[in-house]
Amino acid sequence: MSAPSRKSSKGTKQVPFTREALAKLKRKAVRRGVWFRDLKQSERKLLDLTIRVVQRIRSFMLARLVSRIVDKLCEAMESRIFRLMKTEGRSLAEKISKIAEAWGNRAAKFWAKDSGFIQYLTISNLSSFKS
Repeated sequence: MSAPSRKSSKGTKQVPFTREALAKLKRKAVRRGVWFRDLKQSERKLLDLTIRVVQRIRSFMLARLVSRIVDKLCEAMESRIFRLMKTEGRSLAEKISKIAEAWGNRAAKFWAKDSGFIQYLTISNLSSFKS
């Protein structure tokens, strides 16, 4: 039986609920300064205790609690650019794509899904987005 893992509804990467994966996530969060800044003491204690005691999470209730904490950590570790790409950049690309399609550009319908175009729009309009 494989270990349960954290599955994001947004399509981001998954974190298996094993000791090694959780320890690796913790090290990454500590290095980025997210561990103490974005987690409450009780959340840190729960994750620390889980890493020390459990080899692989089997309890549904524990998995649900750890999943919330892992989601919080993953969101906090996302870069500002990536977060803006998912929100502001994507909507801007969709608007521009629809305008170009209305002008007769058939290839424009693919622009809204082109990550390079979304990244370009996000970075070029970075100063106009609210932080």
